[in-house]
Amino acid sequence: QAAAGSSGRGQGSADPLSAFLAWCGRAGVKLNPKVRLSREGAVAGYGMLAAEELEAGEVLVSVPRSALLSQHTSPIRALLQDAQESLQSQSGWVPLLLALLYEYTASNSQWQPYFSLWQDFRSLDHPMFWPEEERTRLLQGTGIPEAVDKDLANIHLEYSSIILPFMESHPNIFDPKLHTLELYKQLVAFVMAYSFQEPLEEEDEDEKGPNPPMMVPVADILNHVANHNANLEYAPQCLRMVTTQPIGKGQEIFNTYGQMANWQLLHMYGFAEPYPGNTNDTADIQMVTVRKAALQRAKSEAQQQLVSEQWDFLCQLEMVGEEGAFVLGWDEVLTEEELSMTLKVLCMSEEEFKEYKEQDGWEDDSEEEENFTLSNEALSKLKTPCKKLLYDSVLLTLESYGSDLKAEQDLLNNKEAYEKLSRREQQALHVRYGQKRILHQLLELVR
Repeated sequence: QAAAGSSGRGQGSADPLSAFLAWCGRAGVKLNPKVRLSREGAVAGYGMLAAEELEAGEVLVSVPRSALLSQHTSPIRALLQDAQESLQSQSGWVPLLLALLYEYTASNSQWQPYFSLWQDFRSLDHPMFWPEEERTRLLQGTGIPEAVDKDLANIHLEYSSIILPFMESHPNIFDPKLHTLELYKQLVAFVMAYSFQEPLEEEDEDEKGPNPPMMVPVADILNHVANHNANLEYAPQCLRMVTTQPIGKGQEIFNTYGQMANWQLLHMYGFAEPYPGNTNDTADIQMVTVRKAALQRAKSEAQQQLVSEQWDFLCQLEMVGEEGAFVLGWDEVLTEEELSMTLKVLCMSEEEFKEYKEQDGWEDDSEEEENFTLSNEALSKLKTPCKKLLYDSVLLTLESYGSDLKAEQDLLNNKEAYEKLSRREQQALHVRYGQKRILHQLLELVR
């Protein structure tokens, strides 16, 4: 559902897909004859479809590492390597983005047939491209506007403090009039939606940061669903997309972008899965919302003071933070240790808290029976004060949205009304509705 845009870039072949497939042949990309790339029959943009029946374990495409587009395969790789110290950033994406800026605008780039699948990146409809008013109106309460604000601030900072100085020191290769902030922003969205990051070997996980992203032609054409039927495998010489189950003739072949909630899919890829398709969907309760709920039920100044002390103690234990969130899945709380500890501490009397603090937050294992796996069943068995605090926190969270669950349900049930919505309104609706369903399910469990 995040797949490629419309026609070519107005240069090269009138049929960008044919030109791209010819390029794949020259680049050593091997496409299984039992699959085809097409717009017809795909859920969005281009997709990969089974032209014949496929068995589990079949290689759909094999992409040699020489055909990957990365900071290591671009003709300016030596330049990027020499400047790597000055190109370090919070995202870790700057070297790839500079390679993309160069390749996308170079008329002689070997990657032109690859880029021709996207028409000036107009098909990218991430919330970062929505007007701020629309983003706030449609996505209030989902966590996306805050994530986009951070992205935009980082993009501006990266461009002004790293990209521009680098371009100015290489005027024979880069031109700020051509390699603009707007193009940089589009390429950030392109990397968000289409790049792959090779997992680290287990022994490297502690020492190294994540591998930098790279573009993987053909593999990036596959759309995503949670219930996918193919995934990408990494080998020393090539990357292979392999089926994980049998696939019938004419069916679309789906990759997975990871266990992504709908808000993450819309934020990073520009789409969301309609309910109930996304089994990985989540809803957040901001940690400070639980503190607010605890303060609201404190009857006296002394009780409010106790809540503040309990909160500070939880901060010291690194269980909570001002910007953190408790993450709720369909079947369990994904931040179970943090939520369990927070509810317990905020529901303690002054005497219990004093004793607990003296033990530095440790207690006998025998007292920990309710702790840790906070499955839906465990949530329904929480002690009454903990249930009440969680219930109040969910109600406060639901207030942060601009609409209620019933209104969204009515829209989804009314096909005519739903089809009148813009694509952005539809995607935002799927995000809000999934989150609210999870929150309402939690209300029932702790009622």
